Amino acid sequence: AISLIPSNIVAGQETRTTHAFIGATPNPVGVGQETLLHVGIMQQLSITQQGWEGLTVTVQDPDGGTETLGPFRTDATGGTGARFVPDEEGEYILQTHFPEQTTTSDKQAVGSPVGTVMLASDSPKLTLVVTAEPQAVYPEHPLPTEYWTRPIDSQLRGWSPVAGSQLEAGAYGGDVKNGNADAPETAHILWSHILQLGGLSGGDLGNAGTYTGDAYEGKFSGSLVIQGVLIYRRFDTIGGSNVPNWVVAVDMHTGEKLWEKELFAYNDPTDDRVYPTFGQIFYWDSFNAHGTHAYLVCASGGGGFFAPAPAQWHFFDPLTGRYLFTWEDVPSGTRNRGPHGEIIVYSLSTSRDTLTMWNSSAVIDAYWGTSPNSPVWGSWRPQGKVTNATGPCPVTPATPLGLNGYQWNVSIPSDLAGSVVDYKIDDKLVGYDWEYESSYFGGTFGVSEITVWGISLDPNSAGSLLFKETWNTPSSWTSGDISVGHAATSIGDGAMVFWAKELTHSVGFSTDTGKKIWGPTDSQNYLDYLGHRCVVGDGRYISLGMSGILYCYNATTGELQFTYEADDPYNQVLWSNQWHIRPLFIADGKIYLGTTEHSPVDPLTRGGPFVCVDIETGEEVFRADGLFRQTDWGGRAIIGDSIIATMDTYDLKVYGIGKG
Repeated sequence: AISLIPSNIVAGQETRTTHAFIGATPNPVGVGQETLLHVGIMQQLSITQQGWEGLTVTVQDPDGGTETLGPFRTDATGGTGARFVPDEEGEYILQTHFPEQTTTSDKQAVGSPVGTVMLASDSPKLTLVVTAEPQAVYPEHPLPTEYWTRPIDSQLRGWSPVAGSQLEAGAYGGDVKNGNADAPETAHILWSHILQLGGLSGGDLGNAGTYTGDAYEGKFSGSLVIQGVLIYRRFDTIGGSNVPNWVVAVDMHTGEKLWEKELFAYNDPTDDRVYPTFGQIFYWDSFNAHGTHAYLVCASGGGGFFAPAPAQWHFFDPLTGRYLFTWEDVPSGTRNRGPHGEIIVYSLSTSRDTLTMWNSSAVIDAYWGTSPNSPVWGSWRPQGKVTNATGPCPVTPATPLGLNGYQWNVSIPSDLAGSVVDYKIDDKLVGYDWEYESSYFGGTFGVSEITVWGISLDPNSAGSLLFKETWNTPSSWTSGDISVGHAATSIGDGAMVFWAKELTHSVGFSTDTGKKIWGPTDSQNYLDYLGHRCVVGDGRYISLGMSGILYCYNATTGELQFTYEADDPYNQVLWSNQWHIRPLFIADGKIYLGTTEHSPVDPLTRGGPFVCVDIETGEEVFRADGLFRQTDWGGRAIIGDSIIATMDTYDLKVYGIGKG
């Protein structure tokens, strides 16, 4: 980056000669290849947001024809870039043209007062040589085919498809996990650690095994993978601050423990002990600095069984556990990830008819400085600060409301009701409402109407109604004491699905129009009325319950594509011929499932499988019987860097699974 600090103004200067330039990289270039033009003049401007305007480039092709590119606006260095793709062999002649313009307070050359006339100029002509054969480009490195470790040399750009992170704790449903294009196809164990004393107790207690944490007291919770670092909570939540508890970090590839320590709010041992809530990898890309920042975030404040997201976020270094900074008064709501890893929270209020958007990258008190007209605006420096993440701040292009993080606040239609179930950044959010007779924990009876609606999140039309459609349910729902619930939604896959418990069938709606698009499906096995788990992802709707039969439907048509049965050859399960597997995640065209239940009896059933199924065909990729038994109440299997990390409730050890 170039430091753009104004020098002394030359008093009384009325005109100034300019010096236009043109460059091309690469030169020579092949037919059909892209070359980057460097267009501008040699006079910089005073402030980073300023630029010269109206520049053009004339291009004469080898046959003598001409075209004009532009107009272009430069950045504050006086230059800018433009792509050009020649389509024939020979020599092209390029020349930049700078039009005369007068400096203003918003467009001022370094060393010249406001009102100076910047005279027009033409650059020297540049010959761009275009060859029939393409010019060499830097060769991509192939993806790894064997065992590898972190850190990944940043020159290995093509490795990103296999080097993903899991920044939110694992949850049942089978969310799609990107960046794991080499997800395991065997149950090969890379390493293991003892989490707590586990497994068979032995001696006089006979078959009794160690308590797994199910129900309500889960272990291995808060599990995350941040750039190859597995982070998890060592013990369960019982006892709170009255008993020691700490966080563990492990190298996903080698199994090496990197650190194990207690973490505290504000890095103050007299304050609340905090635990992993989520991770963030944030790409800061400005005129000063470019690169990612990896964070482990532990929340405090707020809380409660049904409470919204906590109010304070404490940021730590994932590699060392070092405390970095704290944000207070963070808005509650679903954490959505922007294109640079920024966290975006949309807050919709049907009581106030408003919709707001908060963007973590717009917490400008975390910058080096809050003045856009200064080099300090270009650096991300939150370390060592305690920042009110929604507090008052200067009005800037990033914070038009004068509040940290908030970028817009709009009105929504006054007749909306119900719940938001999914978001797509800068596109839309979708929600639903319904008419019903009664509701209880886990179901809603007598649903006679379902209304699906969508609201625009496009900054140019945010808050406007995109659709609102009502579907009258079948009589079997309204007259048969049927409990209905929202099953799963994915805007990216175009479907919102509802589940009718006693009928064990599903109905799908379009997230583009709100209209019913399929269903009811044929009924699933009757046991799926218990423990139903589902997900919409990778173009599919996955649905299963305690029957141990996975049903895979096309998400937009409802067509049943396959079923998979986790057979129980030794009759361990007391209520079914199949194992009660649950979906964990989808990665690399495969869905991974594990055995668990709400409140298992002891001794545990033996041989519970961990399963990988091809999501295209339904074929079993691998099945590991008696390994990696999951938990309903603690941390489930997660994946990062194409390696699975999981606790096994059979022995209370943590395992890494992947290529060795």
